[in-house]
Parts: sequence; C-alpha cells; structure tokens
Amino acid sequence: MIIDSAKLNGPCSCGREHVMVTKEAVIEAGCMEKLDFYAEKYGLSGRRAAVYDENTYHAKNIVHPKSEQEIVLNPDHLHANEIAVGMLKEKLQPDIDYLIAIGSGTIHDTTRYCANELGIPFISCPTAASVDGFCSTVSAMTWKGYKKTLPGAAPIFVLADINIIKAAPLFLALSGAGDIFGKYTALADWKIAHALTGEYFCPVIEKMTRQAVEAVYHCCRGLKTGEESAFEQLTYALILSGLAMQLMGNSRPASGCEHHISHLIEMGPAAFDFCSDALHGEKVGVGTILAARVYHDLEKTEDISSMVHDYAFPAESVIRSFYGEKLAPSVLEENRNDCMAGVTPQMLIGAWPEIRRIIAEIPEPDSLYALYDEIGAKKTLADIQVPEEALSDLLHFSPTARNRLTLMRARWMISE
Repeated sequence: MIIDSAKLNGPCSCGREHVMVTKEAVIEAGCMEKLDFYAEKYGLSGRRAAVYDENTYHAKNIVHPKSEQEIVLNPDHLHANEIAVGMLKEKLQPDIDYLIAIGSGTIHDTTRYCANELGIPFISCPTAASVDGFCSTVSAMTWKGYKKTLPGAAPIFVLADINIIKAAPLFLALSGAGDIFGKYTALADWKIAHALTGEYFCPVIEKMTRQAVEAVYHCCRGLKTGEESAFEQLTYALILSGLAMQLMGNSRPASGCEHHISHLIEMGPAAFDFCSDALHGEKVGVGTILAARVYHDLEKTEDISSMVHDYAFPAESVIRSFYGEKLAPSVLEENRNDCMAGVTPQMLIGAWPEIRRIIAEIPEPDSLYALYDEIGAKKTLADIQVPEEALSDLLHFSPTARNRLTLMRARWMISE
C-alpha cells in the first residue's frame, strides 16, 4: 500500500493552501530493504544516522539500514523529553546530513525535534503501529515535566515494514487503535469549536481523519488473530492521521479532550498521588470512553439556557494548589491567552443545537467499551493505573493541560 501524499499539496476547498512535506508513505512487507532506493528518489544524500532504542534494535524482524552512525538509546525510563533530546544530540556526529527514526513514538518525537533544531531532514521507519505522530510536524514532548507540543520536522518519506510491525507485541497495536479511536472526540471538539467561535475548519482534513477512524474500526478485530491486513490498515490509519495533522500544521484534527486527559495523567500534578506507566494510546483510548460519557450526558439536555453562566478559568490559587509549584507556572503561561476568551453564554446557548448534533456522531461509551473488551484493549481507569476517585479532578482539570477549545472546557460554563 502506498500513500502518495505529495498530491495533497496546494489549494483546498477550505480556502487555504496546504503544504505537505512528506512525499510518500509505503506500507508493505519488506519495504525497509528499499530505503536506499527511496532516499535516492527523494534526493537524500550524504552521511546519515539511524536512531533506535535498544529494544527496537534487537526486535524481531528488524532491519538495520546501512548508516554512517547508529545511535542506540537506553530504553529504561526513555521518554520524549529534554533528557532524550540531550542524549541524542550528545551522541550525534557533527557532520550527519539526515536522520532515520527507527522505532515508535518516543524515538520519532525525539528525532523529529532534533532534525528540526539542526535543520536537517529525517526519514520515518515505524516499527510498531502504536501512535499517529509519525508524519506530524510537531513533537509531543514532556518538557521539564510539562506536556507540550514543540516544533518538529515532518519526514520526507515513511517506510512502514509490516514484517516488523506485525512482529511487535500486540499491546503496541492496541495502543495505536486507542490513539485512533480518540479521533471520535477530537473531531467532535474541533467541529464544536467551529460552531461556537468560527474557528478554522477544513472538511478535507476532517474527512481524512474520519477515514482513518473508520479503517481501524473495521480492521481492529483482526489484530488479535494476527491478520496482516489488520496491521496494514491500522498502520495506514495512523499515517493518514499524521498526514492530516501535517496539512493542518498542528494536532487539532487528532487531539481533543481525550488527549488532554492523557496529558494530565502524564504530567503528574501534585494533587495526583499515583503514576501510570500505560502507553499514550492506551490512556487516550480510556480518555475517549470517559469523554464520550460526559458528552453524551450533556447531549441529553435539549435546552441549557437556564444552566449557562459566564466563563471563568480556574483561579491561579487553584491551579497552583492542584499542579504544585513545579508545573503551575507552565500551565498558567500556556493558558495566558485563553482560547475561550470572548465566548459568552449567549454564544454557547445559540450553538447548542448544533453541538448536540455533533455529539450524536460520537459512539456511545458502552459501545466503545464493548469494542475495547472484544479486542483486548485497556478500557477503564484501573487498567491504566488511575484510581477511580481521581475521575472528577481528571475531567475538571484536564482542559487546563492545553489551551485548546473543547466541549470539556466549555463545560465549565454549564452548571451541574
């Protein structure tokens, strides 16, 4: 399967001109053996460094392309953060012309961040269908404890070798499925923001992302039985979602309230006396069920006019108490130019009929739960090592993790 992403360049019906850096994505067995062919095809020459972690370097069916330098990072406590970036940059020889990311999310985010900083290209070689950020133009980083998106380089091309991806542990693919199912609520949040404030919306990007979700919905049962076509479709969906983000220039089509729930858990605010070692997609998948339940409960109210009050971001003292002094300054700075500024009760009331129609497009939480159960994906807070008593704070404070308009954030205006 080949995605000719270059054809997505140019003017769009949304009125914008989209720019696509990634020329092509190849999803097929054995394609890693063709890396030299594609590098030549897209004009990449000179000295290259291949970046792995130790687990990936020794993974089943892994291919080690010939490179002037191999950088193999220690996987213990390896996260996409300033520490991983420092490790990679310290090891990197000064005359490297381009990078190859061979791994899953952490390796890709770290490599794309460094490629952007150094102003050099990189190639994406996913080894597990675990996340949708392979083609993104941003790096999802936990920077000094705060979860944020930082500039990153999009890959020139992607080689997704199904021989390698299928051999990865199943839980990684289920994490990827959870990341994709998060688009149900992410797309709803984007459309709700458009209905509420006129935020930019592109139907072409929305359709691409929706197509990714539908592909995974139809293939995910085959992951448990090891069907190659299921891994191919999941990988296709993850790459397609990343290409949609690249067209957008940010993660808006793919990341909404469900990701903010995941981000909050990953940040570990002072009020949380627990930590979760669940994968990003696992937390997003659970967050999607939680958000779907909240949103569908809101949808049941036909007329909210008597329940709506003025918008207010949590007081600084509340933020400092919840997050602690280590994280609070970053949270306050992130939300300084509040995305909900100017949203009045009348605007929310006027948009409510359309918002209810958008919520109706999200699957019911019980149907998502049943699907996760069927394929063996994590589906409850307990599954991701989060105590049930944290739910209220998780829902209330998760919008503060990112200054992005979601219904979860607008919910602050609606009395219980």
